[in-house]
Amino acid sequence: MSCKRPLLALSLALSALWSAGAQAADLVVSAAASLTNAFKDVAQAYEKEHPDTHVVLNFGASDVLLQQIVKGAPADVFASADQKAMDKAVEEKAVRRDTRVDFAANQIVLIVPEDSKAGITSLKDLTRDDIKRIAYGNPASVPVGRYTQGALEAAGLWNAVQAKSVLAQNVRQSLDYVARGEVDAGFVFATDAAIMPGKVKVALRVPSQTPVTYPIAVTAREAAAKEAQRFVAYVLSPAGQAILSRYGFQQP
Repeated sequence: MSCKRPLLALSLALSALWSAGAQAADLVVSAAASLTNAFKDVAQAYEKEHPDTHVVLNFGASDVLLQQIVKGAPADVFASADQKAMDKAVEEKAVRRDTRVDFAANQIVLIVPEDSKAGITSLKDLTRDDIKRIAYGNPASVPVGRYTQGALEAAGLWNAVQAKSVLAQNVRQSLDYVARGEVDAGFVFATDAAIMPGKVKVALRVPSQTPVTYPIAVTAREAAAKEAQRFVAYVLSPAGQAILSRYGFQQP
């Protein structure tokens, strides 16, 4: 996926915001797509405690967000859905290493459309002839895809499932494919499956070879570094953790 369009869209949106009179206290938070619902509530609660600050949220696949930051898109906080994306952020000096901290944990699940009669009870069932299309995030740029690949490789099923793959640009796209019945099954985070009751159902929980933990860090941008640190502290606080818990996230 090209990062040029997301980067341009974000830059234009932020330019419009600033030209409309946004204040210096605006805080830009780039966060993994799976955090969308939870972080909207976190931002709202944070703004109530800090009325002089406006939180601008930017969601997407973790690797894409990182590339936006590296290419110059404004961001004060980066929250990733896996350690690999944050490792890259540290290597690229896009974030401040000493501010990096894990703030949440999740689980990989296999979901099917709510009205599915496929009867999938194990990963091996995905190799059946009647299961033709399976959605998951592109492992090259989407954390849920990397977790999925690791689990399937451990089960000796990666090649068979890969042949049926429908690659998603982020975890929410994989969720949408399943919810619309465009695929027979899909891999997402447990928290994503929980936001679409009545449209998808969990067929099984998938053991991950790597713990599904979410790191967050302050970026190298100086503009709002102090405010960014305060936001990270709020995410880690009992209030922030309570919001994440409501959406099914666990403590790391």
